[in-house]
Amino acid sequence: MRDHPEYQLSLEPIKVEGDAPRIIKLAAFAAEIAEVGPMAAVPGALAEISVGEMVHDGALVNLVENGGEIASISYKPLSVAIYAGPSPVSGQIGFLLSAQDFPIGIATSSATVSSALSFGEADAVVIIAESSSLADAIATAVCNVVKGPDIEASVQSGLEIAETIPYVRAAMVVRGRYIGKVGRLPRLLKLNGSPDESFIASLHEIMPNKMTLL
Repeated sequence: MRDHPEYQLSLEPIKVEGDAPRIIKLAAFAAEIAEVGPMAAVPGALAEISVGEMVHDGALVNLVENGGEIASISYKPLSVAIYAGPSPVSGQIGFLLSAQDFPIGIATSSATVSSALSFGEADAVVIIAESSSLADAIATAVCNVVKGPDIEASVQSGLEIAETIPYVRAAMVVRGRYIGKVGRLPRLLKLNGSPDESFIASLHEIMPNKMTLL
């Protein structure tokens, strides 16, 4: 950032040198795909690199969470909860990650929880992608368009944008009591407990339709 301040400040993709560190190139590529600034993908890139090193060292159950961005490769099923700030569904739903889901990148962007810059109003935009760096950048791009007085329409706008971006396996958008989803999400779980407690997942599937008003 000292030598390339534009990398830190840009809200649009920027080109980087071929000999740049891997994290710089990963984030820049993801930002280009999502059409956002490269810093939007740095947390996800860190998680992705960390899990890669764990796998290289022979670890079998690997998950790194970095500020809402998750990279994971595991031979055992893992449960992941969704935190969506003031939304009534926060901490009440999650994913059961199983063998067919790995490797996986999961990222969450929020206008009501995170201190990161957001132009949207979503409580949580969750993106499932091939890598956490891609998911991170794409979650930012989708969250930016979820806004406006018509909450249901804003959720739909986010889903439509997610469907146009490459590498997206699935997306979930949460704003208030509205949840929308597209693509092939991991198995959905109804979670017992509050966001402040350890999440205990049951195998009760929810949300059979694309849009659900809870």
